Amino acid sequence: MKTVFITGATGYIGGDVLSQLAARYPELTYRVLVRSADKGEQIKAQYPSVEIIYGSLDDTRILESESSNADIIIHTADAADHVGAAHAILSGIIKGHTAERPAYWLHTSGAGIFSYIDTDNGTYGIRRDKVYNDLDGINDIVTIPDHAFHRNVDKIVLDAGEQYSRILKAAIISPTTVYGRGRGPCSQRSKQVYELAKWTLQRKKAPIIGKGETCGCDIHILDLTVLYELLFDAALSGRDGLWGGEAYYLAEAEEHCWGDLAKSMARIAAEKGYIPAAEVESLEPNVAMAWAGFDAVSWGMNVRCRAHRARKLLGWAPAQLGLEEELPNIVDAEWRNLQVTEGDKST
Repeated sequence: MKTVFITGATGYIGGDVLSQLAARYPELTYRVLVRSADKGEQIKAQYPSVEIIYGSLDDTRILESESSNADIIIHTADAADHVGAAHAILSGIIKGHTAERPAYWLHTSGAGIFSYIDTDNGTYGIRRDKVYNDLDGINDIVTIPDHAFHRNVDKIVLDAGEQYSRILKAAIISPTTVYGRGRGPCSQRSKQVYELAKWTLQRKKAPIIGKGETCGCDIHILDLTVLYELLFDAALSGRDGLWGGEAYYLAEAEEHCWGDLAKSMARIAAEKGYIPAAEVESLEPNVAMAWAGFDAVSWGMNVRCRAHRARKLLGWAPAQLGLEEELPNIVDAEWRNLQVTEGDKST
């Protein structure tokens, strides 16, 4: 029986992935890393057969032991930026696996890596023409400067996938802006677009950073999980040709302009009567950062890319509602959340 080790099952992406794998492959052993007892109980209530491992990404011994024993590792908990966790997972793989029993490592990164051009130059809200693709243009991605967002951990995974290719089959999944309601046991909400909606509803104006010409890409959570499932299926069957030093899989369905998205958000909120009028406000990046952290600043940075690798090698085809079509649902959900929050404050 195969063993699957998952980090981030209490989160948005990891929880959605767990929900589908547990339903499709109930015969497998699932061991998930969880920090708190209450979250562990939430998972057990929905998935009684899942084995809970209490710990954090700083618990090196736990990560090494679980990675040593697992056949497939799905790393989604702060995976893109926690260097220690990546090293611990790799250490466990080296200790516990052989060419006859290789480990499959599905590592979650993020397309925010492409924003380094804007952060390096201190430019926000302008449109850039550079568009990355993960197949014909893979060299542009694997040679991005080391100081770029997520790059330090990406290098650990890709280099290991090349160096230890006999015992390790590694692949990076790199989502763009994720949206849609998740199906996981604990968290069903994403951040970037949802914080944009929350800001619009609270301040009665949609935020635009700089000129609002920044471009980004997006993917529905259900389509993103399908990509994990396709790679998971390939791992179960031992399929070759998908792993290693260039195994970088972007997840994007379409491109959007953050300024246009903000205007649409304001229009929808006004039509629903949640705000008085469809107005926008111009923001400096530091103001956005103070209010909602990096998720807000990202509205002003370009992340332009194309997911050719998954489409060609795996037959992946995003099929869910586009982001613009999903905006009314997002606005409604954030409005309901704010009513609950305000209700809690008044009691």
